[in-house]
Amino acid sequence: MKKLINDPRRVVREMLEGLVDTHAHLGLLRDENIVALRELPPPAQRPVAVLSGGGSGHEPAHAGYVGSGMLAGAIAGDVFTSPSVDAILAAILAVAGPAGAVLVVKNYTGDRLNFGLAAELARERGIPVEVVVVADDVALRDLVPPERRRGIAGTVLVHKIAGAAAAQGMPLAEVAALAGRAAASLGSMGVGLSACTVPAAGTPSFTLGETEIEYGLGIHGEKGVRRAAIQPADAIVEDMLAHILAELPPDTQRVALLVNGLGGTPPMELNIVARHALASLRARGLQPERAWVGNYMTALEMAGCSLTVLPVDDRLLALLDAPTNAPAWRAAEPLAAQRALLAGPADTSGEPAAVPPGPLAEALRRAALAAAQALIDAEPELTDLDSQAGDGDLGASMERGGQAIRGLPPQAFHAPDVLLTALSQAMRRTIAGSSGPFYAVALLRAGRELAGQARPTPQQWQAAFAAAIQAVMQMGGAKPGDRTMVDALAPAAQAWQQALAAGQDGLQAFDAAIAAARDGAAATAAMQARLGRASYLGTRAVGVPDGGAVAVVRWLEGLRAGLGTP
Repeated sequence: MKKLINDPRRVVREMLEGLVDTHAHLGLLRDENIVALRELPPPAQRPVAVLSGGGSGHEPAHAGYVGSGMLAGAIAGDVFTSPSVDAILAAILAVAGPAGAVLVVKNYTGDRLNFGLAAELARERGIPVEVVVVADDVALRDLVPPERRRGIAGTVLVHKIAGAAAAQGMPLAEVAALAGRAAASLGSMGVGLSACTVPAAGTPSFTLGETEIEYGLGIHGEKGVRRAAIQPADAIVEDMLAHILAELPPDTQRVALLVNGLGGTPPMELNIVARHALASLRARGLQPERAWVGNYMTALEMAGCSLTVLPVDDRLLALLDAPTNAPAWRAAEPLAAQRALLAGPADTSGEPAAVPPGPLAEALRRAALAAAQALIDAEPELTDLDSQAGDGDLGASMERGGQAIRGLPPQAFHAPDVLLTALSQAMRRTIAGSSGPFYAVALLRAGRELAGQARPTPQQWQAAFAAAIQAVMQMGGAKPGDRTMVDALAPAAQAWQQALAAGQDGLQAFDAAIAAARDGAAATAAMQARLGRASYLGTRAVGVPDGGAVAVVRWLEGLRAGLGTP
């Protein structure tokens, strides 16, 4: 277990201390793990207090939703363990007045019992209390009756609706009725890609195979209702929505969507899920009015997400839109009816120059396409090398470059300078990171060197290659020995020039260049990087050849294969 904790027995208290220390409107009860509003009016002037809580490990729930217009207090139990009756009662007494309190409770036995008894004790002390139970997990539809389903991420939307209603001065019965209406109509379902590790346990709660996921899991590290093979995100979203929408009231037209991360899923993946969920809702004739995407109710570091769909009308939307300073709540804008696609700037690069096919047109086409195929074939190798000493994107970048070459129009191959210019534009558009600009400037400089040359001599080809390398070195500052693509390019240029000077023909000299590039790329394995991401690793990158240098060798070999035998 690797976690940024001190003592597993103090994780809850220290977590709450950090939250309160970073938000001035929050306070922490001295003797209980309860977060409450720091400043409250005298009891007689207090509005209805909305409280919630449960086991910890679901952060930002529940303490992250304490704020004006949301929760007045949140009670934190140990990780995945309901708080005690006394702690819940202490929270009610600390924040509620004669107007009463609404307890929003997730439908777990421990929570229902402890919150229920605390409510009874508070009533005995003269504080009216209503309990709203959230049981939104539709994954259990075939296993248990509706009143026994679990409460999961939809609870957060109930927090917001109840808290906004209370902040507007509504009486206890009305606040509870609005919260109960929302709880009864929403539906949620989750999918897990990994387990989580409770700090006190130290080991994952279950194991999954490399291609397995759990459908219909709760928020306590437990398994789901079924295990299945992972599918594309869109298919997973369709599966979850089919279960959720089957449970919504039949007259539902307008909805709000919550895409909730379970703790270990990055925003990239959650937004991919949100994209299809919104499209699918619209395709089913529903009108999404609001959407929230992020970590709202988690299960420690579990990878996965849940979807919640809440039927809404103008009144519920107004409550969801009402302001709050709760740290974890992010206001949602009204959704546009469709995605906004903005026109980009006009492309001034133009199509390849319109020149008639030259004498080398077919040879240029064969060589370029062979180099493209070499880059595509090298993707796994380059990805592996770059993953060991970089960020792992080189293989995909070079593969995209190869595909872009294959997509060039026929006129791009009509002349050497036309092809090099077209290649420069293609690399600039399709290869991100540093490789794209380097290849783009190199090819642009080489094309300028061969401008107007229908059949360049071997010496002119070599000069264009050398000019390209100079452009790379000038732009990036690399020099031989820095462990970059230059360590393959520079020896190749020198060997090519020396072979021509010794009287070798064009292909023989090019073969010498390729051999020198291979030796240069191999030599990078013994170099400590001075530029690029590998330089951040120091000596840890030593022993692995530079991926950029190996990529140079692969496309040079591809060019040679395309040129054929003399």
